[in-house]
This record gives sequence, structure tokens and C-alpha cells, in this order.
Amino acid sequence: MKAVLLRGAGDAHLLELTNVPKPQITDPHFIRVRLHAAGINPIDYKMRRIGTLFPDRLPAILGCDGAGVVEAVGKNVRRFTVGDGVYFFNGGIGGPEPGNYAEYTIIHEDYAALKPRNLTMTEAAAVPLVWLTAWEALADRAELKAGQTILIHAGAGGVGHVAIQIARNLGAKIATTVSSPKKAAFAQSLGADYCIHYRETDFVQAVLAWTDGQGVDVVFDTVGQQTFCRSFTATRIYGRVVTLLEDLCSADRIKVAKFRNLSVIYELMLTPMFLKMHEERVAQRQALEKATRHIEEGTLKVRVGDILPLEQVAEAHRRIEEGHLTGKLVLDIVQ
Repeated sequence: MKAVLLRGAGDAHLLELTNVPKPQITDPHFIRVRLHAAGINPIDYKMRRIGTLFPDRLPAILGCDGAGVVEAVGKNVRRFTVGDGVYFFNGGIGGPEPGNYAEYTIIHEDYAALKPRNLTMTEAAAVPLVWLTAWEALADRAELKAGQTILIHAGAGGVGHVAIQIARNLGAKIATTVSSPKKAAFAQSLGADYCIHYRETDFVQAVLAWTDGQGVDVVFDTVGQQTFCRSFTATRIYGRVVTLLEDLCSADRIKVAKFRNLSVIYELMLTPMFLKMHEERVAQRQALEKATRHIEEGTLKVRVGDILPLEQVAEAHRRIEEGHLTGKLVLDIVQ
């Protein structure tokens, strides 16, 4: 089968399109999926740069998000039959489970969900990581409630535009940062109440004015660095800041968080897969099935910004590293 192998840690030129054996089902609870599309996420280029979380086991196939058709099932599989359309978050970090930059992959049946009926394969492949990240951050970590206020950074991005819709469905009042009028219009179409053009306006002062000086109940940081650190001042006393990054702040910024009694929370939805936490991975699949219901009901839309063929994976990595994308980038495997 065709697959993109990462040969070593470093630049995108280390991604090589080649032929490798089709993965075989050796566990009776696994299914084999003929992949149609793979989502591209920032975690992909981060895994490439460090040689995955298992650098001693290179080469590896990257790509955590996949969508395709079940081609074969293990003898104990009960949730799927051959021909089912599925989508999932699985593999792509090195180790024993292959990623999704390939024509086929294998996955435990408990970690895959039926694809939403009203999505194409490329659309479905854009969903899992961004949905699970945003859902865990807002619903599980921040415990966002109806009537609360939230600031979502980079609201037109892959995770951000899904977070806006989750916050809207939870009944929150939403502010978001954007970099252009076009992105502001996109964020507003998803449910954002207030868009802050961060290149023209100090987002801290804008949020404080929007909340009558109190700050928001929750900040969801997808940007990091000074955006994360300055967000403390924009958060109400006893509020919560959830971040996807691990940036350090100055002592003065830390004092702001401490003085305001903020809860600073980290979200990494890779943890259950990395630590082989079966029940937690089942819970993530169940959360993905919640996304399916929202998508089929029309209360969640995941925007695909662009689609590239598997052969252009290096270009896909270049674009995702540059940032400033609207929506998601997806690799089309079956053309």
C-alpha cells in the first residue's frame, strides 16, 4: 500500500511517500480500514520535528485523524461490519499503532465511530482531534455552563471554530480573537457574540470593556506565549484558563493569576492514547459520537479550508506550520 513514512526527526523533506505492507489484523477486536482521508493538525508537524513520541521506533506513519471504510474485521468485532464508513482519532504519534497518512490502517473497534451520514470522507477526517480537544477543554476541564462568558483565542482556526460552536450549544456568551474582517464574519456565523481584531485592538482591554471590568469566566487559549500569559488579566476572579500549550509566564504574570485565584488548566487529548488508557479512549469515542449527533442535527459544522492529495503532504505540513488557516486542512488519499 502507499504510505508516507517519517524517517527521522526534522524538516518535512523527511516525509517519504513509499510502498509498505498492508497492516494485518492480529487482534480479534481490531478492524482494518481503507482510508479515504486524513486530517492534518499541528500535532503532526510537532511529531515530525521530534521524531514522534517513540523516536527509537522510526520509521513511523503520522496522522492522528482518519476516515474511511471498514475492509476487514477481527473475529470478535461486534460494533462494525465490512463496508461501514467510520472516522476516528488514532495513531500518528509513533509506537505500535500506525497513523493515517496511508491507504490502510488498523484500529481497535472501541476507538472508531460511525461516520456522520451527511459528511463526505474528507469532511469527516477533519473532525476528531479538533472536536475532542475543544470538547474536553470546554465541557470537561472548564466545565463551561449556560450564561457564562468565554474568550476563545483564534476563533477561525481548526480548534477555535469548533470551540465557538460548542460554547454556543452550551449556552455561553462568546468573545473571540481574529486577525481579519473575513475571519470575524466566519466566527460570527458560528455563534461568536463579539470578535476582537487582535492586530488592531488590545484583547485584554476589549474583554474587560465587554464584561464591565470583570473579565470572562473562562479563557480557552489555543495560541500560547504572551497571548496565554496576558489572558490572566482578562479572566474574572476565580475564573478558569484552559490552554493547549506549555508556555512559561513571567513572575509578574503568574502573580496576576495567583492574585485573581485563577485555575490554570492544561488540555492534552493525546494522553489516553499515549498511556494506553482503554476506558478513557472509549470515553473519547463516545464524545466523538456526540459530535456525530450534532453534525447530523445541523448544530455543528467543521470547515475544511483546503484539500491536498497524499503526495503533497510536505506542502500540507508547510501550511499548517505557517498558521493563520481558516478551518481544517485535509489529505485526500483516494482520488
